[in-house]
Amino acid sequence: MTSTAPTGTTASIPDLAQAQRRILRVLVASQVLSGAGLAAGVTVGALLAQDMLGSTSLAGVPSALFTAGSALAAIAVGRISQARGRRPGLTTGYFTGALGSAGVIAAAVADNPVLLFIALFVYGAGTATNLQARYAGADLAAPGHRARAVSTVLVATTLGGVAGPNLAAPTGDLAETLGIPDLAGPFILSGLAYALAALALAVWLRPDPLVMARALAESKDPAAAAGTTAAGNEVDTREGRGGVVLGALVMVLTQLVMVAIMTMTPVHMHDHGHGTAASGLVIAIHIGAMYLPSPLTGWLADRYGRMKIAAASGVTLLASGILAASAPGDSVALLALALALLGLGWNFGLVSGTAIITDTVPLATRAKTQGLVDVSIALAGATGGMASGIMVAATSYPALALTGGVLSLALLPAVAATAYRR
Repeated sequence: MTSTAPTGTTASIPDLAQAQRRILRVLVASQVLSGAGLAAGVTVGALLAQDMLGSTSLAGVPSALFTAGSALAAIAVGRISQARGRRPGLTTGYFTGALGSAGVIAAAVADNPVLLFIALFVYGAGTATNLQARYAGADLAAPGHRARAVSTVLVATTLGGVAGPNLAAPTGDLAETLGIPDLAGPFILSGLAYALAALALAVWLRPDPLVMARALAESKDPAAAAGTTAAGNEVDTREGRGGVVLGALVMVLTQLVMVAIMTMTPVHMHDHGHGTAASGLVIAIHIGAMYLPSPLTGWLADRYGRMKIAAASGVTLLASGILAASAPGDSVALLALALALLGLGWNFGLVSGTAIITDTVPLATRAKTQGLVDVSIALAGATGGMASGIMVAATSYPALALTGGVLSLALLPAVAATAYRR
């Protein structure tokens, strides 16, 4: 399934530009599909667990499970991509997510919580793959355009991400006509969307961006492509390692805060009398804010630097936490605004953090390192999802939101310290 390297010693600039445009088109199409799969499951996962288990304190378990599953999938997708290319890695991840969706439906029909938890773990592969696809967009991009290439892939998730939650009610009705519990309905959409995304990548992601990037790098400088200098020393300097740590920290903290608040917002709304349609609308707005600003965020990161956008992430998440904590439970508008800010802060963190990682990791280890970084992101999401339900049961949703906002401020000293060292 690996791509054929470009003929000759190098590819011409027009050929490279044409390949990059084709790759971005295919990634955009797959992200539209996978965005619907991701968003549909997020909308009702907590509600499905609450309904089956009869406990709010365990409502965060679904989010924790599929983010924990995404951690394992991130390792697998990263290693497959490193060894064989982006196409087989991403395709495997999406097919696994589709399998998990089918398992959730089976668990709901059988009313089996154990099967539900296992299936949600497997379903997390779709989440990991959705995130890993952003790296593929930057493999062939020029250094000064990497953030924009990442953002192009991310923004494609918006269409599916906004449509998915708003299809929660119709897919629930469809599920009932098929004899499936209505809360499992969105997972029908998830399974179909992930399977179609996998098929699109398997057929059309040619040339493979990572394979082509390596071939081009080797034709220009074999030692650098292998991750070594002419003297045989590793390219990964202390500054490079510092960049990886900072990029990972930015994405880990934003993921932790985002998942914790997002997971419990539908439960908080349900407890205040709102239905699935209202919570689906709020989550749709949130996911739109997670991805829709990506082109602007990418341009800002390329134009003004990754550090400034990373700092903006912390400030935006703080504003989101304060607003979510102070919004009345019956105000859909204020909760929607809070979740929009939550998504925007996450977007700032993901785009800037991804660009930092891509800038500092050599091609010889790029996919593997990116996979390991995404493991940390997934574990942060799992922690946020699990802790969110426990914290809300012990305290309240406003306490959770405010804590998350304050925690995000840890990004500011980290960014300042890195900027000072440079």
